[in-house]
Amino acid sequence: MKMGNYSAVTEFFLVGLSQYPELQLFLFVLCLIMYLIILLGNSLLIIISILDSRLHTPMYFFLGNLSFLDICYTSSSIPQMLIMFMSARKSISFLGCALQMVISLGLGSTECVLLAVMAYDRYAAICNPLRYPIIMNKVLYVHMAVWSWVIGCLNSLVQTVLTMVLPFCGNNVIDHLTCEILALLKLVCSDITMNVLIMTVASIVLLMIPLMLIFVSYIFILSSILRINSAEGRKKAFSTCSAHLTVVILFYGSALFMYMKPKSKYTKASDEIIGLSYGVVTPMLNPIIYSLRNKEVKEAVKKILSKRLYLRKI
Repeated sequence: MKMGNYSAVTEFFLVGLSQYPELQLFLFVLCLIMYLIILLGNSLLIIISILDSRLHTPMYFFLGNLSFLDICYTSSSIPQMLIMFMSARKSISFLGCALQMVISLGLGSTECVLLAVMAYDRYAAICNPLRYPIIMNKVLYVHMAVWSWVIGCLNSLVQTVLTMVLPFCGNNVIDHLTCEILALLKLVCSDITMNVLIMTVASIVLLMIPLMLIFVSYIFILSSILRINSAEGRKKAFSTCSAHLTVVILFYGSALFMYMKPKSKYTKASDEIIGLSYGVVTPMLNPIIYSLRNKEVKEAVKKILSKRLYLRKI
C-alpha cells in the first residue's frame, strides 16, 4: 500500500469504553456468557433442523442459515472483544482489523437480505398456501439463500478494500469496541467522498429496500390473516410468522436506533453500549425467540430428547 508522505499503519488500538476500567471485568463476564448462549442456542437450532425431517422446509432452511450467520458474526468480534476487555494493550493488527470488518459487514449485509427472503417465504406460505410447495421449490429457496450470502459478501469486500487502501496518517486509535467502518473512516486523512457515496447506495439497497419489502410482505400477510373466518385459523396463521416478525423488529429497530439517532459527545458511551447490545444481544435472542414461539421446534426438541432417553434405557 503506497502511503506517500504518511507513515504506514500496521496496527490499530480499540479504545471503546476503556474510559470505564471498573466496567471491564463486568463486560467481559457478561459478553462471555452471552457468547456461550449464542453458540449453544444457534448450534442447537441448526442440529434440530437437520435431524428432524419435519423441519426440512424452506422456513427452517433459512432459519438454519440465520443461525449459522449469527454464530459467524459474533465469532468475528466477540473473542477479540473479550481479549480487549482484559488486556492492557488493546491492539489489533492491520490485517486482523480488515478481516474483522469484512466478516462483520458482510454478515450484517447478508442478514438484511436474508430477513427479506424469509418474509417472502412467509408471504408465499400464508397468501398462497395451495401453491406454496410449487412457488418455494428447493431450487428457488437454495438460490435465494446463496444470493443473500453473495450480495452481502460482495458489498463487504468492496467497502472494506476501498477503506483499507486509504492513508491513515499514522492515526491508529479507533474509538470503538470493534473495527467498524464508520469509526475507521474518521481516521482517514484523504477524500472519502467515494466511500460515503458507495456506503449510502449500499445502505439504500441492502437496508432500506429489504425493510420496505418486509413491510409490504406483512401488509399482504396481515390482509390474508384478517380474511380467515375462524379465530383458531387466524391464530395459527399468525404464529407461523410471529417469530420472524419479532426478529425483524429487534434487528432493524436496534440498527436504525444506533445509526439514525442524533450523535453527540455526551451520548458516546451509551452509543457504544447500544452497539454492543446490537452485535451481541440480538444474535442471542434469535434462537430463544424461535424456540419459544414455534410449536414445531419445541416438538422436535421433545422428540430428540425422548429418543435419547429411550436409547439410554436400552
